[in-house]
Amino acid sequence: MAQIRHIAIASDNPGKTAEFYKNAFGMREVHRNGLDPDNPDVAPRPSSVVLTDGYISMAILKLGKDQTGVGLDYQGLHHIGFVVDNDIDGWTKHLESLGAPNITTAEDMPKTAHWEIKFRAPDNVVLDISHTTWPGAAAVDPVTTKIPAKDAAE
Repeated sequence: MAQIRHIAIASDNPGKTAEFYKNAFGMREVHRNGLDPDNPDVAPRPSSVVLTDGYISMAILKLGKDQTGVGLDYQGLHHIGFVVDNDIDGWTKHLESLGAPNITTAEDMPKTAHWEIKFRAPDNVVLDISHTTWPGAAAVDPVTTKIPAKDAAE
């Protein structure tokens, strides 16, 4: 079983959105990219703020490239991330065999981004996998990051 450690929200202004979550829930900022602290009303593409509750990393993103086919103007839940073991090819085959096509590669990610690749799951939900936890996310037990064994009855 993989473990959720990352949620991403597409936003028109990551700085202002981050302030809301920090003030509303006491989340802690762990990383900021592309934003000028002296000009909080301006959010260029790409820019981001990463927050944490000490367990899950929440990235608030103004993307520079449409990674998922929803358009650059999309705002809202963008994707969820699962930590998996280093067998990325095995995980890719596993997810694709379940009907979740791979929609990005590591080369599609901006150089400043955390390493991850994305898939399209049922109901048009985008998920990504990474072999490392995201900034601000809690560590995972490596035993839990293996590809689930198929039930013998299947």
